[in-house]
Amino acid sequence: MNFKFEVKHKLEGTLARSGVIYTPHGNIKTPAFIIGGTKATVKALTNNQIKDVNAQALLANTYHLMLQPGADIIQKAGGLSRFMNLDMPTFTDSGGFQVFSLGMAYKKGIDLTSNSKKGDPTTARHSKTQLAKVNDKGVIFKSHLDGQKLEMTPVSSMQLQHKIGADIIFAFDELTSPLSSRKNIEIALERTHKWALKSLEEHQKLNSKQKNYQALFGIVQGARELDLREKSAKYLNSLDFDGFGIGGIFEPEEIPQILNIVDPLLNENKPRHLLGMGSQPLDLFLAIEYGIDTFDCVAPTRQARNGALYTKYGRINIKNAKYKDNFNSLDKDCKCYTCSNFSLAYLHHLYHSREILASTLGSIHNEYFIINLVDLIRESIENETFFIFKDKFLNKYYSKDS
Repeated sequence: MNFKFEVKHKLEGTLARSGVIYTPHGNIKTPAFIIGGTKATVKALTNNQIKDVNAQALLANTYHLMLQPGADIIQKAGGLSRFMNLDMPTFTDSGGFQVFSLGMAYKKGIDLTSNSKKGDPTTARHSKTQLAKVNDKGVIFKSHLDGQKLEMTPVSSMQLQHKIGADIIFAFDELTSPLSSRKNIEIALERTHKWALKSLEEHQKLNSKQKNYQALFGIVQGARELDLREKSAKYLNSLDFDGFGIGGIFEPEEIPQILNIVDPLLNENKPRHLLGMGSQPLDLFLAIEYGIDTFDCVAPTRQARNGALYTKYGRINIKNAKYKDNFNSLDKDCKCYTCSNFSLAYLHHLYHSREILASTLGSIHNEYFIINLVDLIRESIENETFFIFKDKFLNKYYSKDS
């Protein structure tokens, strides 16, 4: 089966909709949270556990797979799904995020959230410590594993992603720092648009030679400059992409502002993916309300490994002493394996003992919590109770400090 997207229901007065993405490896009911599997694995989870948390699809990272085990190995195995023995649709990002994380942001404490910077991204400059440097052709990398010098371009990114064989892939782009100057954002956006066209040309050439159709999404950039977001959306919509990614949204409060400009300019019959955001319920509700169909984030498993677990009353730190002799489940209404079988006291013990099982049980719960929440949001769109459900859930979740 080739790629197809079908809108099933629209929520009046909003950009929210439910639908289905059809891919060669299965269908995705949207809106959907795409589970993060950076290195062809969801950390601490087996394939059965991935399915048990009701994940519909997985997103892996092109840069990391390029280094280990190598795109050629995955291609020889029959593609990402077969290599993982995971019978579900897969996504791969383009490697563009590494332009940011291994470049200007490297060892400066700068990430996508401006509040968590240790340095000032507006003053970041190329330095000898950086592992990635950008030019108009592409990105020069030094492998974080062995220091080997590598280059990624729009053409090579497409070649790598086609070898990896994910159902949905992304055009190569440049992600800017949250506080970059307007001039630097403009330069990066022009580069992203040129790379988008080159990515599309190479993708179409490769797609014409293979059996399974891979869908390519163009990525809307522009940081916090709304006129540049508009320019980017219009340009990418003029090209023959199968869908769109929206990159570089830094704070939840920016979601309505940016998506309200971007999404109406994109073909409504093509899916929209919000890249790297979806670790908080507020993110999910806002993204869906303003027209996002899929999103990904590695935070649920990362936070679980550090003892931060989601509950309907907010996030808790399971390592806190008050859980040492609490024999209740984490959430009595949750149907995940962890909540159905183990107490808060046992989880507290596992984390303090630094047992591997702690990461597994915590990740099962966090992934189930987020995926199930998105499933419930989808149901609320279809039965026209979205705003009632949103208010009820968020009021409870953010009712107290956890």
